[in-house]
Amino acid sequence: MDRENQTRVTEFLLLGFSGEPEQEKILFGMFMWMYLVTITGNFLITLAITCDSHLHKPMYFFLANLSCVDICFSSVTTPKMLVNHMLGNESISYVECMIQIYFFITFINMDGFLLSVMAYDRYVAICSPLHYSMIMRPKLCVLLVAVSWIITNMHALLHTLLMVQLMFCSNNAVHHFFCDPYAILKLSCSDTFINELMISTAGGLMSITPFTCITVSYAYIFSNVLKFPSIQAIRKALSTCGSHLTVVSLFYGAILGVYMHPSSSYSVQDTVATVIFTVVTPLVNPFIYSLRNYDMKGSLRKLIIRRLVSPRIRKF
Repeated sequence: MDRENQTRVTEFLLLGFSGEPEQEKILFGMFMWMYLVTITGNFLITLAITCDSHLHKPMYFFLANLSCVDICFSSVTTPKMLVNHMLGNESISYVECMIQIYFFITFINMDGFLLSVMAYDRYVAICSPLHYSMIMRPKLCVLLVAVSWIITNMHALLHTLLMVQLMFCSNNAVHHFFCDPYAILKLSCSDTFINELMISTAGGLMSITPFTCITVSYAYIFSNVLKFPSIQAIRKALSTCGSHLTVVSLFYGAILGVYMHPSSSYSVQDTVATVIFTVVTPLVNPFIYSLRNYDMKGSLRKLIIRRLVSPRIRKF
C-alpha cells in the first residue's frame, strides 16, 4: 500500500562536479577535448588494424576490440553530460538512466575481460612461442571475445533488472556526471540488500575473475622470463607486456578505489577515480599502445599518409 502511495521519480538530476559556472566551463572544455581525442584515437587504432594485413594477429584483434569497447564506454557517459551542459539542463530521464547503467556495467566489465584475454595471449606468446599459432587460432580468438560479450551483457541485465525493482522517492539529485550504479543506489528509498548482495557476489566475481587471470598469466610470464639466458632477451620479452601492464594498472587501480566498499560509503571524492577509468583510460589507451609498439606506429603512419596523399593524387 505504501509502495503505491509513494511518488515515483521520473528523472534524475546529474549535478556533475561543481556548482561554480566558471569551473563548469573549464570542465566542459576538458571533457569535450578528451572525448574527441578518445574517439579519434581509438577509431584510428581500429582502422589501422583492420586495413593493415600485417596486424591481422590475435594480439591486434583483441586490441581492436578493446578500442571499440573504449569508444562505446566513453559514449555511454560523456555525450549526455556535454549535451546537458550546452542546454543548461541537468536532468536525465529514469529510462535513460537505467539504459546508461546497463551499458556502463556491460562495457566496464568488457574492458576487464578483454584485458584478461590479452594477458593470456601474452602468456602463450612468451611461454609457448612454438605453439602460439596453434593455440591462438582465429576461432578461439573470436570465441573468447563472443563469450565475454555474452557474460558481460547477462551480468549487466541482472543488475539493471534488480535496479528497476527499487523505488526512488523525493531525492533525485545524483552527485555525479552520469548514472553511476552506486550513486543511484544511495537514492533509493527501498531495501537495497539484494542489490548490495549481488554487487558483492556476482559483481565481485566479474571483477576478480579477469583480474585473477591477468595476475596468474603474468606470474607465469615473469617466472619463465627470468629463466632467459640474457638481459636483452628478458627486456625484449617484457617490452611486449609494458603497454598492457600500464593499462591494467590504471584501470584496476581506479576500480579498486571506487567499488571495493559498500555503496553507502560512496562519496564525491570517488568521482575522481571514476573519471580515470571512464574517461582517462579510454583516452590514453591509443597512446600507450601506439607509442610503445613499432608495428602500430608504422601502420598508423601509413594510414595517415595514405589518407593525406590520396585526395591530392585524385586532383591530378
